[in-house]
Amino acid sequence: MNPRSRSDAYGSRINRSHSTVLANGVPYLSIMLASVLPLIVIASALPIVPPLGFLMLIGWRLVRPGLLPVWAGFPLGLFDDLFSGQPLGSAALLWSLAMIAVELIETRFPWRSFAQDWFTAGLILPVYLLAAMLFSGGEPSLPMLIALVPQIVLSILLFPLVALFVAFLDRKRLTRWRKLG
Repeated sequence: MNPRSRSDAYGSRINRSHSTVLANGVPYLSIMLASVLPLIVIASALPIVPPLGFLMLIGWRLVRPGLLPVWAGFPLGLFDDLFSGQPLGSAALLWSLAMIAVELIETRFPWRSFAQDWFTAGLILPVYLLAAMLFSGGEPSLPMLIALVPQIVLSILLFPLVALFVAFLDRKRLTRWRKLG
């Protein structure tokens, strides 16, 4: 009989539901858009733009642990290979290995804090960037490693913003919509 019993923070609960297209598509579309986004940035002599697609993948995996399956790194990595200029299959392999590594860390430490997630990303990102450099055919020389340091540091420092953006997208993807029909 109480009219407030049929409402919540999203409004009326009657005839409202989550959109399955948004709930399932937003993580994949945001990762794919982040893979394409570095093409807009002007190219420089040093590799300074962080791998945004990989950051979004790690962000989704660490912020929402059960959302992306472990095998999602392979097709998303293949998509990233199309736009990154890396040899085809390098990101597919590295993203898959990163997803497996995060899964192993999650099984070892099921209860984590954001500091541990940031530490995990801080370990995975340099390994990914060094392996991507080796896959691209770069010589592992001292000048090449020194040139890679700004990209590694920027990637690690950018992770909290990516995690915040992923949390925002996660809230938006679960918005309740009026059901038609």
